[in-house]
Order: sequence, then structure tokens, then C-alpha cells
Amino acid sequence: MVFRIGIFVFLIVGLIALSIFGISLLNQSKQQQAIAPPPTAQVLVASAQIQGGSLLQPSEIGTATVLASAIPVGAATDTPQNRSAIIGSMARGAITQGQPILSSELIHPGDHGFLAAVLAPGMRAVTVSVDAVTGANGLIWPGDRVDVLLTEKIPNAPPGKSIASEVVLSDVRVIATGQELIKGSTPNSPNSPNGPPAQTATLEVTPDQAARCLVAGNLGTLSLIVHSAATVAMANKPSVDFKPVWAGDVSHALSSSQPNSPTISTVHVFDGQPAGQAYNF
Repeated sequence: MVFRIGIFVFLIVGLIALSIFGISLLNQSKQQQAIAPPPTAQVLVASAQIQGGSLLQPSEIGTATVLASAIPVGAATDTPQNRSAIIGSMARGAITQGQPILSSELIHPGDHGFLAAVLAPGMRAVTVSVDAVTGANGLIWPGDRVDVLLTEKIPNAPPGKSIASEVVLSDVRVIATGQELIKGSTPNSPNSPNGPPAQTATLEVTPDQAARCLVAGNLGTLSLIVHSAATVAMANKPSVDFKPVWAGDVSHALSSSQPNSPTISTVHVFDGQPAGQAYNF
């Protein structure tokens, strides 16, 4: 009898202990569910080393996850609007890879002193109109190096010489596109996803190159040819003599349509004088 009572008491104590242990686990699970993870945010960072004085390009802008409570002052969250707002801005100093891009470290197009800061000593800024294809979103960015190509129609010329295209400037830097240099124009910037295509480009040139640009703009249509990012700057290389390309060089139909030069026959008539007289037919 005593043995049975002992077994019964042991079972009761075991059930009570098991219940207490289960309740404890349930409370711990509820507490863990109640503690939410800290909020985070995506901020814009440098995806590569950015040199001081350079213009930010889309490929140099990345994103990183940080605690919302630890976002640095001046950092921007990763949104299309914030990305487009800093494209083409000049870095005041070097920004290391992975470092948040702070507004205090940038000079934006339209800010007071932007042109004075971005231009190299002795250089000038000239704005030229470019064709709509060249100025389409995403093709030309501030910081790109380009050639300026002039395409013009030659009046009263044979078909093969009626249109010519030639490089008027080579290896110049784009410092702005569209109307970015106008103060307060950022919301309508061509870099914006909903913005209009940029049909103007501001280039960093010498005074002589600026004059050539303005004359070329009145002769025909200007287009920009983008250099590869791996292209070595040509500043210390001898200038290349770019020959014009004519319509007949591109179209065999136009080159073959040019009339053949007429055959000229010359007859010399001697009327007793040593020199005589020549007649062309």
C-alpha cells in the first residue's frame, strides 16, 4: 500500500514539474516573439573609391544596410530620387569604398561655386545642343569623356559630298547635362526617371575649343561619342588628325552616282604663227 502511494506521489510531482517546465518554455517563446529586431535602412554608399574633385557616376553609387538609429547625419536613403540627385555632383574630397555618401561631402550642380570648383585651372565651360538620341537618359553622364562630332549638309555639292561628318573636339569632359546648372532645377533634372531627355551638354574646354564648339553648333548637328572608361586620357598624347567622313564614303550608291568627268579634247590650230591657238571640245 505504501509503495503504491509513493508511486502516485512521484507521478504527481513529475506532472507538476513537467507543467512548470512547459509553461516556462512557452513564456520564453512569447518573450522572444515580443522582442522585434531593430529597424534598418538602406543608405547610399560609395561602391568604389571616389577621388576628390571627380563627378559621381551611377556605377560609383552603391547601397548598404545600417541600423535606422545609426544613419549618419547627411546620408541619404536608397531611393531613385536620391540617387538621381547626387549623380553628377562633385566630391569635395576622397570617399572610400563602402563609406556613406554625405551631402556635406558633395557640391551639387546648381550650387553656388559649382562651376568654379569643377573646372580645372585655365579651362572654360561651354554648353552645346546635342541631338535627342545622344542626349537620351542614361547615355551621357557627367564625368564622361567624349568626342564632339559635327554632321553638316554641304549645299550645291555632288551627292557623294552633300553630307560630311567630322570630329571637332576630342577627349573633353562632360560636367553637366540638360539644365542642371540652373539653380533650383533639380526636380526636373534629366537624370530623374521621369525627366525629359537631356538635349544640352556642358563641356570642360579650353577657350579655343569653346570657340570651335560655338562655330560648329551653327554649322550643323552636334553629337557626342563616349569614350571607354578604360581609355587613357589623351591630354599628353599628340593630337590625332581626324579626317572628315563624306556621304560617298559611307554610301556606295552616292559615290557611284556622281557624274563622270567629261572628256576634253584639245585641238591646236597653227595659222602661220609659232604659238598657234588651242580649241577645247
